[in-house]
Amino acid sequence: MTSAALPLQPTSGNDRFNAEAASWETNPFVHEASKEALKAIMTRFPALTNPPAPDKGLEVLEIGCGTGLLSCLIAPYAKRVVAVDAAPGMIEELEKKLQTAQTPQNILPVAVLLENPEDKHLPPVDESNPDGPRLKFDLIISHLTLHHVSNLRAVLTTMLGCLKHSGSVALTDFEDNGPEAKRFHEKAKMAGVQRPGINAQAIDTLMNEVGFVNVRVERAWSMDKVVEKYDGEFGDAPKGPRQPGQGEIKSFPFLVCTGQKKYCQ
Repeated sequence: MTSAALPLQPTSGNDRFNAEAASWETNPFVHEASKEALKAIMTRFPALTNPPAPDKGLEVLEIGCGTGLLSCLIAPYAKRVVAVDAAPGMIEELEKKLQTAQTPQNILPVAVLLENPEDKHLPPVDESNPDGPRLKFDLIISHLTLHHVSNLRAVLTTMLGCLKHSGSVALTDFEDNGPEAKRFHEKAKMAGVQRPGINAQAIDTLMNEVGFVNVRVERAWSMDKVVEKYDGEFGDAPKGPRQPGQGEIKSFPFLVCTGQKKYCQ
């Protein structure tokens, strides 16, 4: 099992995430959100409850892994985690963590905009045949990523194609539950934001249309976040310092969206 990253590929539209990668994990909110996502996923997938025996357990793919916070949390309970992100800067930070003994070593970081289940950056089914069919996964996770995706139908179709028969997805993101949802991001951090969260009914319908079965979209947890009282209150710098009295606390609900690939004999 290797944790060596495949070569970084050029991507576009990731300037903000590349710029913020080195300081991404300084925000306590992203750590807490990842821990809540892990709990929501493990509650729904008992196979992740205990560390697996060597070479057992689930093959997990994380799409939009960022610096690997959730990948590192779930890795001890999986056979392997293939951690994919379109921003090379984020993958570089994950690679740095993999050089330390504290980080699980069953993580394969991959910098690619994943649009094809047979993308050669994914590991092959047979490692002795590197150009052969690509590995299919027991579970695909994606956390705080869907609201950055312009074409949800396309990414869900890719996910379905990356699953084994009867494999599952567990997608977590904040909910678009009305006009206030857009306040999740401050004005300076709107680059790359495609929608104010995920609408529960819309994602349920879309997952079924794409071909997932046993689809369930549920509220799993809520989190408090300091938000701007008005657009631009925190200034133009994405990581600008807060002044006394700035902002207010708002609670945001999070969804977990699960579904399976239909078993075909």
